[in-house]
Amino acid sequence: MRRFLKPIAVCFIFLIAGLHSSAQDAPEISGWKATAKKLADGKYELSFTVPALNGWQLYDPNIIFEDFKTSELIFPDSSITQVGKFELTAPTKKIKTPLSEDSTFEVFENGTTFKATIQINGTIPANLRGIFTYTYGKGIDEFKPGNSFEFSAALEGGVDCKIRILVPSIDIENPFASFGDEIDKKSGYITIFLLGLLGGLIALLTPCVFPMIPLTVSFFTKQAENKGSAIRKALLYGFFIFLIYVLFTVPFHIAGQTNPDVFNNISTGVGLNLFFFIIFVVFAFSFFGFYEITLPSSVANKMNAKAGIGSLLGIFFMALTLVIVSFSCTGPVFGTFLASVLEQGPWPLTVAAAGFGVALGLPFALFAMFPNWLKKMPKSGGWMTNIKVVLGFIELALAVKFLANADNVKQWGILKREIFVAIWIIIGLCIVAYLLGLFKKKSAGNKTKFSAIRIFFILLFASFTAYLVPGLFNIPAAKLKLISGFPPPACYSIYSNPVNCDKPILDYDEAVQLAKQQNKPILIDFTGWACVNCRRMEEKVWTNSKVEKMMKEDFILVSLYVDEKRKLPACQQTVYTTKSGIEKSIVTVGDRWSTFQIENFHATSQPQYAIISPDEKALVRTKFYTPSAKEFAAWLQHGLDAFKKHNSGK
Repeated sequence: MRRFLKPIAVCFIFLIAGLHSSAQDAPEISGWKATAKKLADGKYELSFTVPALNGWQLYDPNIIFEDFKTSELIFPDSSITQVGKFELTAPTKKIKTPLSEDSTFEVFENGTTFKATIQINGTIPANLRGIFTYTYGKGIDEFKPGNSFEFSAALEGGVDCKIRILVPSIDIENPFASFGDEIDKKSGYITIFLLGLLGGLIALLTPCVFPMIPLTVSFFTKQAENKGSAIRKALLYGFFIFLIYVLFTVPFHIAGQTNPDVFNNISTGVGLNLFFFIIFVVFAFSFFGFYEITLPSSVANKMNAKAGIGSLLGIFFMALTLVIVSFSCTGPVFGTFLASVLEQGPWPLTVAAAGFGVALGLPFALFAMFPNWLKKMPKSGGWMTNIKVVLGFIELALAVKFLANADNVKQWGILKREIFVAIWIIIGLCIVAYLLGLFKKKSAGNKTKFSAIRIFFILLFASFTAYLVPGLFNIPAAKLKLISGFPPPACYSIYSNPVNCDKPILDYDEAVQLAKQQNKPILIDFTGWACVNCRRMEEKVWTNSKVEKMMKEDFILVSLYVDEKRKLPACQQTVYTTKSGIEKSIVTVGDRWSTFQIENFHATSQPQYAIISPDEKALVRTKFYTPSAKEFAAWLQHGLDAFKKHNSGK
């Protein structure tokens, strides 16, 4: 028992110590300095010196108690490691501490120096950055663990390999030719709105929402003084549903003001994609009927109670009540469409939410205006259960997509392209089997009635599943253009030499050098592992014969992944001050390219394409997602024409 209680006790001490420290606002030990001395090739001695402790006691850095370390060296690159323990250079004193009643620990009461030997396997940076953590306190009265000293130490023989972020010669606002998209153009708003509308219509057919239409419309009709009043209240009710969904996106607009690439970071973040994977699996099994997901009844009751206050405010709370009580059905659908456009910024989110809100709110207004339509509405029944089950399988397919996003970014190798396709095929077979009645839910009815609509969906899902089968094999037909953007990239394959894979250059400076050697313009592709539209461009537009020929023969293509989580070499990691004066840590490859895109091309969404000359001059305006191969080829041709004029000096 004591074995398990000790770690708990240590954690409790840390918590109390932290609270006590916050309450007292005690001064921390300050004045740390870090220096480095070369011992051999790749081996250095770091010295950490503090001149005075001001009455505090500094713990021996080599103490390890129940997996807790009093001190630790943290480096930004795994190629840098500490060799052995810290070397002490001053006498210590033994004291009792809150860590243990039975043990004493070594502490320093005067200024001291700790030395540590490190080994660097790889490029030696000119300046080594890192964090040294330390612990201090006063006997058994005060204990302050986890303090950090961020240091930078010059290394003898190190290489200054600073990275370029801002390229002054790239003036994208004044390119050599003006052909292309406007800067920060957010295309496809109509498509996004229609997708949101489709999501709302799907949610409208679920058991949580559909039965509410006749009940709510009847309520307005009976309570209103006349038909005009009923229509006005129903219109307000529908408008408030629309407004509530739009208001959900307001926090994203606020977040976007302080951090322009926050949406890239969120949408490609491994943690968020894994969270969505879990949530969608949970929602799917809820749709299958294993359990019911509802918000706390107290919330719904409070909203419902307020629905009776005042005319305007009461209608608003009625709308809010519907949104809350229908969450178990609408939440997964609404979340799916929001997650799909998250990387594009706050306005696409709002447009998608608006479409969703219109689809949910409009029927209430229409049926209030034309109450006779209610008689023609299909009755609730087993068909709604069938919709929920099919939606459950679709939620599972989308959950796999979010897991694939995380896997693509981290390159775990769990869900390579063919594995992803195989899972979707299994899900497709399950949908077909369910619609055929091979297994069913009791609430769906005892007999499977093969109506024209059911037969249509059986053929639809069966055809789609059959279409996926070539994706299991290493053949040209495995491109699966109809679902381009959903499976992982063709190069992320179980096959050693996938036939549909053309690996581009991944480093901007390398592309510049190659462009100078071959005298070709550079085509920059700002992309991402988790970017759906990027995959669609690569698999549907880039494979067009004319586009493919131009990209291979006339340009130096470089793909810059803004969500690449691989860390930069230690010598390239830095803190960059943007043109707007914001300090940003550049630690990963994705940090570098996302900042490079914002600073030079004034955009945060992907895909974005740019054409520049070998001397790094903008030739045309950039291009965003362009599903038309003809339009994209025309843009490439204008870039080539501008390059020829640029070379001729005209």
